[in-house]
Amino acid sequence: MTQPLGRRRGLCLVLVAPSGAGKTSISRALLAREAELSLSISATTRAARPGEVHGVHYFFHSIEEFLAMEAEKLFLESATVYGRRYGTPRAPVEAALAEGRDVLFDVDWQGHLLLRAAMPEDVVGVFLLPPSLKELERRLRARGQDSEEEITRRMGKAQDDASHWQEFDHVLINTDFQDTVDSVAAILRAARTERARNPWLPGFIADMTA
Repeated sequence: MTQPLGRRRGLCLVLVAPSGAGKTSISRALLAREAELSLSISATTRAARPGEVHGVHYFFHSIEEFLAMEAEKLFLESATVYGRRYGTPRAPVEAALAEGRDVLFDVDWQGHLLLRAAMPEDVVGVFLLPPSLKELERRLRARGQDSEEEITRRMGKAQDDASHWQEFDHVLINTDFQDTVDSVAAILRAARTERARNPWLPGFIADMTA
């Protein structure tokens, strides 16, 4: 009897980049072309903004609810950002991976380390860099939404972020947008074929070689 092709285990694709390096645009392009990829929805203690929906944009919680969830280890990672708590709920991610679906994460380098510690066999980390600091500054100024003080802060943070490049599986320089999207998609597809991610293979091979 032929062994049917089985379901692979999903993976966590973690994209990290300095502000202005193109991460948001690349994430949107990937989500549009990869049907098995979905964006992780974070939990937060900040109030919902106009148009934001609980469970769609964020899971909105009171600080008391968030801390209780944290104490029960219901988050894969959590952090304080500008005085608000943010975290990645564990259950939806684990359910997605078990069903063979991949999850895209938009976090910083610290979030990447925490996710890797929580799910070491499932995280594929991709670090995106701008072509140069000069180009990064040009992009930040072109957005026209940041003050000089904010641009200076973001440039300083970008230099600090860049020092963590060795913590990632893959490092890409975002010189050409479409090339970078294609490269991340190739990394994702290659990771899906890893032997350990396809637990049905031993039975399939045994049937072929019997």
